[in-house]
Amino acid sequence: MNESLRRRRYSEAGKKAKALRRGETRAEKLLWGQLRRNAIDGHHFRRQAPIGPYIADFACMRAKLLIELDGEDHVQRHTSDRNRDGVLSGDGYRVLRFPNEEVYENLNGVVQTIRNALKEMAS
Repeated sequence: MNESLRRRRYSEAGKKAKALRRGETRAEKLLWGQLRRNAIDGHHFRRQAPIGPYIADFACMRAKLLIELDGEDHVQRHTSDRNRDGVLSGDGYRVLRFPNEEVYENLNGVVQTIRNALKEMAS
């Protein structure tokens, strides 16, 4: 891919990320409340973070951990999500996916799973 096309794609991802931050879902708001301000063992997370041409719901860049929250629309996008996760994994990222319902019903469990993943990646 030539450099100008790459910059244009990344610029488009950055603009889309800003729009997504303004329109975050209820599940994203709940989880962001647990991730922001280095709340999980001092790890810094960004929300709606552009990663190449993709946008991760949450990203801990230092640990290369991405967190995706899946709403109802992700049932239909299962194959594209799996392909996307494969590309990101190939770039060295670990992707954790949680259904929105799990965030609503078991926020503490979601946070603990993230904490455990960060510990595993550090060792």
